[in-house]
Amino acid sequence: MDFTFLHCADLHLGSPLLGLSLKDEAIARRFAQASRDAFSDLVTAAIAERVAFVLIAGDVYDGEWKDTAIGLFFARELSRLHRAEIPVFIIHGNHDAKNVVTSAIPLPGNVTTFPVKRAKTQKLEALRVAIHGRSFLEREETENWAPTYPEAVTGYFNIGMLHTSCDGKPGHASYAPCTTQDLVAKSYDYWALGHVHQFEVLHENPHIVYPGNLQGRSIRECGPKGAVFVDVQDGRVRDLRRVITDQARWAEVVLDASRHDNREALLSAVAQAFRPVAGEAEGKLVAARLRLTGATALHRSLLADPGGFAVDALAAAQQNAEDIWIEKLRLDTRDLLQASGEDLAGVDLDALLAGADAAALARRLTEDMEMLRSKSSGAGLALDLEDAPALMAEARALLLERAAHGEDR
Repeated sequence: MDFTFLHCADLHLGSPLLGLSLKDEAIARRFAQASRDAFSDLVTAAIAERVAFVLIAGDVYDGEWKDTAIGLFFARELSRLHRAEIPVFIIHGNHDAKNVVTSAIPLPGNVTTFPVKRAKTQKLEALRVAIHGRSFLEREETENWAPTYPEAVTGYFNIGMLHTSCDGKPGHASYAPCTTQDLVAKSYDYWALGHVHQFEVLHENPHIVYPGNLQGRSIRECGPKGAVFVDVQDGRVRDLRRVITDQARWAEVVLDASRHDNREALLSAVAQAFRPVAGEAEGKLVAARLRLTGATALHRSLLADPGGFAVDALAAAQQNAEDIWIEKLRLDTRDLLQASGEDLAGVDLDALLAGADAAALARRLTEDMEMLRSKSSGAGLALDLEDAPALMAEARALLLERAAHGEDR
């Protein structure tokens, strides 16, 4: 029998987006809402496509709920599938493991959640489909579960659901680790994986697929996000079709500043560099990281006033679309002139600053900020230790810039 099913994973509903919240609470709220809207749109697409069933391969939630709103939202969307008579099969991943998310909202009768003790098989007799899956009990499941999955059911289209770091993936914890060959050895027809947030087809015949997450949550998750429709014909996968659901997008724009010798020319180049980003976003909110590279005469002035340039760069970027936000300006430029670094008193500032311990300075500043915050009602006083080298570079550039112009302030 021919049919189409939907495979999605890593919804991360309720993600706090802490890093983004520290930078801009309004943008963080929009990204949080984007995750919900992405799932709502996916449900709408599944109903319109008349899929035979839906697979959700782990990490529905980002962790324990702060309130019931996110659970009620998920149940409400699954009820739309229930009314459309579309079954849903779910496994828990590391973020929504049984011992992590202890809250519960009753889900509609079309939903099957796989158990945690061992992999179990669910059959859809009318379609001759057998679905095998197992949920996480603990956040850190470190055993290879693939060999323990049931044998393929003869005469059925067999699907395995697994939340795993198959073959090991940089940037993703090694949970339920396995290899592609482990999965191929089970003789299933399709493996519906979760955990890795990038779309990837690890193998064909059998198809082993990561659909990616529905909505990017940080600069590490750039580009279109969504799920996959899987078309099955004569018992074999005939086609995979991505459905893009993200409502807001992340992007990194890298610009070589060495080609521009004045601020106006560089800002014009920024506007041009954002043009394709705006076009690909198709009207969606874009949170972009702008990284400037290369040796340039503007190096010192950029580092001396990065905030001022970031504002001007944002205005340049928004010439292409109004819903663009620069999440961070990263200055990886170098000084074209290689100035000696002599300050007004003849002290070698370059050598002095080069010997400073940026990380130690950052820790000291953080301690001072915590003391100030404890004595006042101030909030948001924080310093990321990863930014210490950039802070030192800015301090160096500011001092050298002032020294070069004979400024004493």
